[in-house]
Formats: sequence, C-alpha cells, structure tokens
Amino acid sequence: MRMLTSTGALVTAAACSLLLAPSALATPPGDNGTVKIHDAATGEELRKNEPHVCTFYLDAFGFDAGQQVDWRIEAWAPTADVKGKEAESGSLALDASGHGRTADLSLPDGHYKLFWTFDGEHGSAKHKVFWTECDADDGKPGEKPDDNPGDKPGEKPGDKPGEEPSAEPSTPANEKPSTPADTKPTPAPTVNGASGDLAETGSSAPVGVLSAVAAALVAGGGYLVMRRRRAQQER
Repeated sequence: MRMLTSTGALVTAAACSLLLAPSALATPPGDNGTVKIHDAATGEELRKNEPHVCTFYLDAFGFDAGQQVDWRIEAWAPTADVKGKEAESGSLALDASGHGRTADLSLPDGHYKLFWTFDGEHGSAKHKVFWTECDADDGKPGEKPDDNPGDKPGEKPGDKPGEEPSAEPSTPANEKPSTPADTKPTPAPTVNGASGDLAETGSSAPVGVLSAVAAALVAGGGYLVMRRRRAQQER
C-alpha cells in the first residue's frame, strides 16, 4: 500500500514537471530581439548589419510583439564636432512578430552611434555604430570630370567659348578681286590674216573711209541724174 502511494506521488511530480518545463525554458519578456543598420537598397529579410551606408534605415526583428521603441542617433568620434550631439531621433511600434523598420534616413558623411530603447527592457539600450559615406558613391576618390572645354559636346578642340565667326567678308565689297599676274587677255580672232576689230567689217579698211566713199558715190549719182533731167528739158 505504501509502495503504491509512493509510486503515485512520483508520477504526479513527473507530470507536473513536464507541464511546467516550457514555462521555465521560455525567454522572459523584455530584452529580446536585435536591430541592424541596412542600406536603403537592402531587403528587410537580411539579418546582417551594414556599418557603411549612404541612405539607410533601421531594421528590428525578434522583439516582443507590439513593443514600442524610441531611438536616437548621435554624432560620434572621430568625425563629430561635439560627441553625443543628437543627429536624428524617432519612435516605432513593432508588429505582432516583433519586427519593424524606420523610413529611409540620410545624414552627412561621418561616424554615428544608434541608441535603441524599448518598453520592458531590463538592461541598457541596444546600440550600433556606423558610418555614412555618400561621397564615395559619386566616383573613385580624386576622380573629377574633365574640365577641358574641347571635350564638351558641340565644341571643337581649340575653339574659344563665346567666340562667334566673323560676319565680314575677307575682301571689301568695293574692291574687285585681283587678276592673277600670269593671266593674259584672250586675243581677238583674225579674219584673212588680220586681227579682228569692231571697227572693221569684212575688210581691213576703216569704217569711216568706206562711209566717205559711199557718200561721194551717192552725191555723184545724184548729180548725174539732175544733169540728165536738165538735158531732156532743154530739147
């Protein structure tokens, strides 16, 4: 009888231990989860910290459901003019799975430290240090665009900016183009061995002489006609 009672007590104790074991092993609410710095182009599913970013966001996961978070970012050595000066801050309500993210953020290039506090925490705030380096994304250090005006579109090497072509002709309008020294006038064609001349027509004699002869012949013919008429009247 005593043995049965002892056995029953052992079974009851074992059952109670099994029922209470999950509660004893479960993590107490409070300091759960972690927060990461993510580049703006990085997906929220990545659980890896990215300490060198330009535009970025804060990504939290694994916290208790619905926890309220307050966060701030402070300027940090060695780039901070005043260490601990607040650069950005905000608050965030996590979802039922303990996940949440901020909007995209941007800060001047430098070194910063994130402080992440939340409802129910038992220890100190969670924190992350990181760098913002936006200038490094513009190109290789020391590399600058070529300032040579000849390389700009629409300009030829050697052209001076703002210089317009001259609108004046190289030769004045009232000046006749010079005749090359070796250019000679074309000789007039010859007729019957004599050179052509506008004052000559079919003969080498001048036009004036021929005109005088013709006039004399006309006068002589007229004289002969009048004399003949007189002779006929006297008969």
